[in-house]
Amino acid sequence: MTRAPRFIGYGFMVGAAALAVAMREGHVTEVGPLPAVAVALFLGMVGVMLVFTDLMVRGLYAQVDVAKRAAPPTDPDGGPGAD
Repeated sequence: MTRAPRFIGYGFMVGAAALAVAMREGHVTEVGPLPAVAVALFLGMVGVMLVFTDLMVRGLYAQVDVAKRAAPPTDPDGGPGAD
């Protein structure tokens, strides 16, 4: 599984932060027809979604992998149907 979506998400968050700094210094007020604040919020939101989704999926895969590698549970009675 590739880490590209997470790195793209980090890039979006860095872009949002850079846009926020440019807005604070007064260099940017609009990005095309949209206010710069809306673009910065959207970039940051998409970036966070990509990063968190990638991390959650990796955590889920790790849990599934551990469950597959675990020994099957042993029943002290001998299991169902044992007399």
